[in-house]
Amino acid sequence: MQFKFEKLIIWKRAMILGEVINEMADNFPEKEKFNLSSQLRRASDSIALNISEGSIGQSNKEFRKFMGYAIRSLAEVITCLYKAKRRNYISTSDFNRSYSDSFHLMNMMVSFKKNIK
Repeated sequence: MQFKFEKLIIWKRAMILGEVINEMADNFPEKEKFNLSSQLRRASDSIALNISEGSIGQSNKEFRKFMGYAIRSLAEVITCLYKAKRRNYISTSDFNRSYSDSFHLMNMMVSFKKNIK
């Protein structure tokens, strides 16, 4: 037995991205503990959380709404990654890898949202 969201590739990828981001944020300076690292962790976790919450909602309209929240959280992750790169908290290669993974996930999520009838 599974919840509906556990079958979704976008949820699985969002879960992986969240763990990668969490590990990356572990290396931020202590002064960012309650600032950028916290914001980045919360935004990355919100992606999978909103997908799962929306998938068990009462209507497809509600699911589309939560997918919109998940997409916005992913955009927030990208902005936090830019901030981290500019502050030299992450390497260019880590930024590029996370950016690429996020970009692919964004495209999948947008396509998925369009197909919710």
